[in-house]
Amino acid sequence: MNKAIILFLALCLPAHLFAQGTFSGDIQTNINFFQKSPIIVGANPNYDHFLTGSETWVSLRYNVKGWTINARADIFNNSNLKDPSNSLTGYGIGSYSVSRELEDLTITAGYIYGQIGSGILFRSYEDRGLQIDNALVGLELKYKLGKNVLLKGFTGQQKNLFDKYKPVMRGFVAEGDYNVNKVHLIPGVGVLNRTLDDASMNLIASSINGYADTADRFLPRWNMYGLTAYNTLTYKSLSWYAEGSYKTHEAIANSTGSKLVDQSGNVEYTTLSYGKKGFAMNLACKRTENFLMRTSPNEKLLNGMVNWQPVVARQRPQRLMSRYTPASQDLSEMAYTVDGLYSPNDGTNFSATYTHINKLDNTELYREALADVYYSSLKSWKFQFGVQYMEYNIQLYQSAKVDMPIVYAITPYTEITYRLNDTKSLRLELQYMSTKQDFGSWAYALLEYNFVPKFSISVSDMYNITPNYDNPLVTKAEHYYSVYGAFTKGAHRLSLAYVKQVAGINCTGGVCRYEPAFSGIRSTFTTSF
Repeated sequence: MNKAIILFLALCLPAHLFAQGTFSGDIQTNINFFQKSPIIVGANPNYDHFLTGSETWVSLRYNVKGWTINARADIFNNSNLKDPSNSLTGYGIGSYSVSRELEDLTITAGYIYGQIGSGILFRSYEDRGLQIDNALVGLELKYKLGKNVLLKGFTGQQKNLFDKYKPVMRGFVAEGDYNVNKVHLIPGVGVLNRTLDDASMNLIASSINGYADTADRFLPRWNMYGLTAYNTLTYKSLSWYAEGSYKTHEAIANSTGSKLVDQSGNVEYTTLSYGKKGFAMNLACKRTENFLMRTSPNEKLLNGMVNWQPVVARQRPQRLMSRYTPASQDLSEMAYTVDGLYSPNDGTNFSATYTHINKLDNTELYREALADVYYSSLKSWKFQFGVQYMEYNIQLYQSAKVDMPIVYAITPYTEITYRLNDTKSLRLELQYMSTKQDFGSWAYALLEYNFVPKFSISVSDMYNITPNYDNPLVTKAEHYYSVYGAFTKGAHRLSLAYVKQVAGINCTGGVCRYEPAFSGIRSTFTTSF
């Protein structure tokens, strides 16, 4: 760690000392001010006594003569980003790496981000909105074998905040890029090995030996091996991606998390899309069985994640529909979605989606049928109208909501934009969700004023118009309102918002996660240089 800090400080020296190369960086700071409110149920240190919390990331990059050096400092002060019910305070070097390009060979040491195929077998990535940063800390080699083949090998341990998980990861990838007449092929194959450490194995063995029924006991394995093969085929307006992944037997948590079982796993995933002027269709399908990938089975939730499974269902930006966003299931899922788009002219689009997700035993997880029309042929006006029908297994997707029935909801929505001139516009969102489950029915309205590229101001209210009093979290028809403002000047952006947020799934910037209720002020500052 001391060497990493020295490297970080070296990068902070004035840029004129690095005249032969290029120096750049960026900063992001989030600050929360927590306001006690009746919607905050139970003890919470953020609202009870900390009152403020923040996260800051400072990234620096330097490139010179085939060398690339990266370093990032992470600072958390009473942060509730990782766990909204608690706080985290810490400072350290969040990542650093040194890369060297030698003709066809690239060597990288340090914190490495990348994936195999679509990420089903392995993906190391950062998602600040979810406080996910599972970089591989180790060594990666990339070698271009001729014009059409790329080979990649890596080894290391996965990051755990300012430490590392103890199990060791190793992987190898071979990818090609070929044209066969009018067909473009991008095939690939990847293998992965994870070896447990002594402490992880001892904990696994202790759990297994504690089972009262000897039939539940088994001999755990030190090594897990995974294999994936994938290919993208493009022909004229047709594109087809297919991937199949398999991992060997290992100890994984069962569906209830109550015990470990010895299982192998597999995933089959494909997307097929076709488009031409005025028409497009897309099909996505995924089958998952016992493909739980962690650094060890002792890790839960987002801890020790090794891979990332594509989400078949479409993520909806509308506030009410996004409350019931389905997450990919690692143990049992059969999912498919079909999208269609028809554009009779440049100013009109009709689109429709149907999504169907079950467990492998046919337990219903999610249904969505959505129809939408977008119209922009009138001068200065843009209109979008749509309606969604949705069924959502809230007990499975939001495990804290035990014994709650499937949510059935119909949600009509509209978005209207009026352009005042080339730089100024008004945007209105209206949504209504009719449901008898969870919190009950909702009405939502947002009015936004944009002055491109400098200002954006909005006010919104989400009103529990018909409460479901069978839900213990519901005591009255509550308003959840927010006021938001953002100012941008060049590479600098500052946003400030007063937010009163109901408990549930919240999506921001393409990131969705379950959050408890929030009340207070949120501010974000970003800049690059």
